[in-house]
Amino acid sequence: MDILHGIRANLAQFTLQLLQVFFVGATIGMTRTVLPVLAESDFGLAKGSFLALTSFVVVFGLAKALLNLFAGRLSDRWGRRPVLIAGWLAALPVPFLVLYAPGWGWIVAATVLLGVNQGLCWSMALNSKLDLARAEQRGLVNGLNEFSGYAGVALAGLFTAALAELYGAREGLFWFGTLTVLVALALGLWGVRETRPWALAHQRVHPKGGTPAPMSLRPLFWPATWHDVRLRALHQAGLVEKFTDAIVWLFFPVFFVTRGASLVEAGGLVAVYGLVWGAGQLVTGPLSDRIGRKGLIVWGMGLCGVGVIATGLTASPLLWALEAAVIGAGMAMLYPTLGAAVADLAEPAQRASILGIYRFWRDLGYAIGGLALGLTAQWSGGLGAPFWLVGVAMLLSGGYVALRFVPSR
Repeated sequence: MDILHGIRANLAQFTLQLLQVFFVGATIGMTRTVLPVLAESDFGLAKGSFLALTSFVVVFGLAKALLNLFAGRLSDRWGRRPVLIAGWLAALPVPFLVLYAPGWGWIVAATVLLGVNQGLCWSMALNSKLDLARAEQRGLVNGLNEFSGYAGVALAGLFTAALAELYGAREGLFWFGTLTVLVALALGLWGVRETRPWALAHQRVHPKGGTPAPMSLRPLFWPATWHDVRLRALHQAGLVEKFTDAIVWLFFPVFFVTRGASLVEAGGLVAVYGLVWGAGQLVTGPLSDRIGRKGLIVWGMGLCGVGVIATGLTASPLLWALEAAVIGAGMAMLYPTLGAAVADLAEPAQRASILGIYRFWRDLGYAIGGLALGLTAQWSGGLGAPFWLVGVAMLLSGGYVALRFVPSR
């Protein structure tokens, strides 16, 4: 089998992997508007239970973080495709749990499985595209990957909000989720190829040469987490930026609806954030290959922090839409760039494992951020304080990257 690197040389498989991450985004996007707003009326959550509301994002983050950590290691040993298929099998029960949920606990269980699906499938779709592409295309790959995934998130959130108003939350989510998972699983079984050989081919032309034996996770974890100051700066930025996505997921829909927006309007406002984030990465991903990673990360963190604070201080749908676009632009600047910066520092044969460690810390931000948001809202008795918490955290985290990260490009 001839192994050629480059997006154009592997366009059919690259496109299939983009579709995979689109469907992964759609499976989590279907929870973005409907579940937070209808948690009380349709799923039995007590009024004002901010901490309980955040529980489904906390467990999602824990599940996804742990699966990210081990998915890369497993795929380095056994291949990308088996791990991808396992992720879609884990998602099969989710629509049924939502349809028949007698209470909020079943929704929490469903989001654990969504975390498993995300941790396995999103990771493999990205790793496979990095395997297929050339080294100088990493920023473009991350941009295309995140565009596809977050386009799925945004469109699913808007579409399921409309379905919930037409058919009810349970039925709308059930049919959307079932169709999404089955189509993605079918593509994984009958379309996707194994890309591990492309990663090994990268390693053979790496400056250090050869194909090193896979290391166990333990000797990789702490050096990648703490000893390398550059990776440490990237890990903390990845963790903190999930505070922004957590507040958009948890509190933006509730915030908009309590201030007069309809469910579909709230879904549209959240979709602005997701679509700008997704589409913007088509520019920022390859831009980081040209101008470097650091500036995009630092300024992206700053835009997100300012945008979140401003959203909590305004009451106009037009301003909310503009602020959602600013936050989405900030995420577009920082998100693919962080992943590309980590990939720059990893040897090809260990790239999936190093990226898995980064994604572990990044997605642990859902759990830490969700818990912090729930405690802050519960303690303050409202949604104002969480906006300040996230905004200040983003600004401080961006400052740390500015001080401590020395990029390789």
